[in-house]
Amino acid sequence: MNSPARDDYAVHTVMLNLWYGTFQALFDINLDVKKGIITSLIGPSGCGKSTYLRSVNRINERLGYVRTEGTIEVLGKNILDANVEILQVRKQIGMVFQRPNPLPLSIRDNILFGHNIHMRGQKSSKFDREDVVESALRRVLLWDKVKDRLQRKATELSLEEQQKLCIARLLPVKPAVLLMDEPCSALDPKGTEAVEELIWELRGDFTILIVTHNMAQARRASEECIFMLMGKVIEHGATEEVFLTPRQSETADYIEGRYG
Repeated sequence: MNSPARDDYAVHTVMLNLWYGTFQALFDINLDVKKGIITSLIGPSGCGKSTYLRSVNRINERLGYVRTEGTIEVLGKNILDANVEILQVRKQIGMVFQRPNPLPLSIRDNILFGHNIHMRGQKSSKFDREDVVESALRRVLLWDKVKDRLQRKATELSLEEQQKLCIARLLPVKPAVLLMDEPCSALDPKGTEAVEELIWELRGDFTILIVTHNMAQARRASEECIFMLMGKVIEHGATEEVFLTPRQSETADYIEGRYG
């Protein structure tokens, strides 16, 4: 089987190393994340999953003691270059966190928040803005539930609805990549199922990289899987192959519950 062409990758990581102060958290990470699919990151707590995820949109840089070496190309451009603007990185790469974090604003204003920032200085009619709101909420299957209460506080929604809203809030700026750090960890089983179904519907239009501790979730809701251990990538392949016929003994030990 031929290897995918470079253009098939949304995220291309080469020899990424990262330190928190003197502690090295990532070691020589080489990864290619394919466009338009869902890729899960699994591994025990502290293995570097979230650290890698947060490197892909440079959110780690909020911590003044973080140092990185290496390359992370998103759609062919190294986002770690000194001349790359953070605002443009965040436009291309959206982030969804463990707990829903809607802004203490109306549902409507949550959807328009990022859109207004990136449209600053450009003309946008009220009609255009309303179309943005409706389109984003329809995409996450929330429109019919909230269309008559768009001025209500977003924090009044259920946790499932809040998490869908946080995903919808990213869509108006048209990111290419969606990063999700355990997006279902605060949800009950019904909410988890609903958000997983939404994530599955979004694949193809977006490249989705999701961190999860839930092995069942990784298996049912991703197409490729990356296993990390102690800051290193141990295995990366098709999800079913990683779970059923892992190539590395460390992967098998983790999946079978012998540690982690």
